[in-house]
Formats: sequence, structure tokens, C-alpha cells
Amino acid sequence: MLSYQHAYHAGNLADVHKHSLLAWTLDYMTRKDKPLSYIETHAGRGLYDLQDAAAVKTGEAARGIALAEKWFAADHPYRAVLSAIRQKHGADAYPGSPLIAAELLRRQDNIHLSELHPQEFDALRGAMTPYGGIFRRKDGWDMAQSLCPPEPRRGLLLIDPSYEVKADYVAIPSRIAKLHRKWSVGVIILWYPILTDGPHKPMTNALQKAIPDITIHEVTFPPARAGHRMIGSGLAVINAPYGFTDACAYVTRHFQNTDKRPM
Repeated sequence: MLSYQHAYHAGNLADVHKHSLLAWTLDYMTRKDKPLSYIETHAGRGLYDLQDAAAVKTGEAARGIALAEKWFAADHPYRAVLSAIRQKHGADAYPGSPLIAAELLRRQDNIHLSELHPQEFDALRGAMTPYGGIFRRKDGWDMAQSLCPPEPRRGLLLIDPSYEVKADYVAIPSRIAKLHRKWSVGVIILWYPILTDGPHKPMTNALQKAIPDITIHEVTFPPARAGHRMIGSGLAVINAPYGFTDACAYVTRHFQNTDKRPM
């Protein structure tokens, strides 16, 4: 399905969770002078305007990054990327994960991005062209399977589906287990929503059964508006780098306070 567009949700609390830990992980991985591969299966458009009609309509950024940015010190990789993007694109710009990666990666690193939605792909290509990389308008799962193991072998794969189809929850564990078998050293990060009816639970149980040392990190928060089903955000991480659990704990402390705040 090609109806999902992230512009309505850019900068929400799920993005804060996902992007802050992605930025921390890439910052950690780039401290070593060794090239790496960055692969993203569902890239979106890469750059968002938080004053766009779509973002204003849902109000999710106003209840997300607008409140949460102060959680992070100025030198935190996430906060630093936000500052860099705003300097280039204006105060209302918000980077998707492709631009977060591009800001943190180096010339020796490779970027592979996939996005199926035609308008989102065109916007992605426009946003990412100054940084370079390889952009594909194709199924992200197919791209990941064809690339893994990538060259260089050291690297990170981000999987961030829309979950428009409930069958995604069933298919994901076997797909990720297959990727992990092909690329045993790769850091693989899966994002998933936590909804009121908990469709993620069988999926994370299956992932933990298939990959016992996988790291699961979840945060909860109030719904962005009345009737909104998303009440949290989760990450399943294979080969989490040293210090990742401390980075998660830092984020968790702040999210715990959101449960007490009226939204």
C-alpha cells in the first residue's frame, strides 16, 4: 500500500524516540575510523516542514519535538543534527532518519535508501542529493535482502515500515531473522508503534525467540489527540553497540514524565 505519508506525523514523540537513539548509535559507530554501510528500507521524504498543513493538522510535532527537544543536551547527536538541519533549511525544518544519517556519516560511508511512494521518493531524492548516496524506488525488503551483507560489512540497517497492513507484524520476524543470518555483524534496528490493542506483542515475542540476545526498548506516552491509537514507540535492535542500554535509559527517564503531562 502507498497511502502512508509521514508528513502528518513528523517530529512526534515516536520520532523523538527513534531518531534520538538512531543518532546516538550512528555517532557511536562513526567514532572508529572504519567505513560503514547505512541501509534504510522505508526512507520517507527525508526532510519535513513542521509548519506544513499536514503537520499542523495533526499537531503531533507540537506535542512531540517542540516539547522534547529540551530533554537533550546541546552536544547530544540528535540535538546537534536538529541544529544543523535548521541552519540549512530554516527553523521549522525537521529531519527524517535519512537526513539524520547523512549529517552523521562520513565520506567513506555508504548510504542506501529505498522508498516506494512516488511523491515521497521524489522529495527524498531532492533532499538527499546534496549528500550523495544511492536512492531506489523499490520495495525496501527486497533492497535489504539484495544488499546484505553489504560492503563495507560494518554498518546499520533501519527498518521503519508503515504497518498499514496487519500482516506486516506476522512477516517481520522471519524477514529480520533471514537478514541477520546473512549479515550477522550488522546493527539492525526495527521501529514499531505501540497501539492500544497491542498488535506488536506477538511480533516482539517471535523476534526474541528467534534472536535471544535482541534488545527491545519501548516507551509510552499519551495519545497525541482524542481517539489516537498510538500510545508508545518500540525499537528492536540486533547487535546493539556498547553503551546503548545507557542511552535508552536516558531517553526512558524523560518519557516517563510524559505519562504524567496532559497532552
